[in-house]
Amino acid sequence: MMGPAHSLSGAAAWLGVGAAAAGIGHPMPWPVLVVGALICAGAALAPDLDHKSATISRAFGPLSRILCGIIDHLSHAVYKATRAKGDPRRNGGHRTLTHTALWAVLIGAGASALAVTGDRWAVLGILFVHMVLAVEGLLWRAARTSSDVLVWLLGATSAWILAGILDRPGNGSSWLFSGPGQEYLWLGLPIVLGALVHDIGDALTVSGCPILWPLPIARKRWYPLGPPKAMRFRAGSRVEVKVLMPAFMLLGGVSGLGALDLI
Repeated sequence: MMGPAHSLSGAAAWLGVGAAAAGIGHPMPWPVLVVGALICAGAALAPDLDHKSATISRAFGPLSRILCGIIDHLSHAVYKATRAKGDPRRNGGHRTLTHTALWAVLIGAGASALAVTGDRWAVLGILFVHMVLAVEGLLWRAARTSSDVLVWLLGATSAWILAGILDRPGNGSSWLFSGPGQEYLWLGLPIVLGALVHDIGDALTVSGCPILWPLPIARKRWYPLGPPKAMRFRAGSRVEVKVLMPAFMLLGGVSGLGALDLI
């Protein structure tokens, strides 16, 4: 799928988690719901860091382009080192390492560890990166007609304000993990969810997605999971733009209202 659809699906997924939490009697504080949805929307773009034309590869100027090249080469090297007899030869790393459940869990765990050990500046950094990506994904038309600096300023301002709101008593800095020193440990959860939602979205497209690597399936370690080929679509097709994106907005809106106990 394309960036806007990925971001919408990520936001809708976290709002769905919020609705489920409210349904079992453990509602999220509203700042956690909002911040989590934005982080998840941004994180749903992150797996495409292995592709030089992806939104995330352009989002932070030369820095993200350099990182894109590194991740692409790393992913390709891992693919070549671990491919089975049934896996085809390939020239690049797109839709390999960063499109696996293992990668999603590792990135989320790393973000959680950074948040609890790096104090406020680490939290601000995590929020800044994901706020910028959320702007790029959810407001992509405006973002592409604006300068990068304006998008970065919006991301930095949003991160600062949201961190301040979360820090207030009862607003969710210690949501879910309430032990001493565990504030913001939950930040890794929307990052994991966003990456997994991205992978599931790509699995619906023609190429599929190797979500379960390195488990061997049908003589392949990079088996491209997906529905039957007749049910798949091409990235950016009418199915994605006219059906899935409106569905994500509707589901996200209903879930958000349910999470806030308004319906």
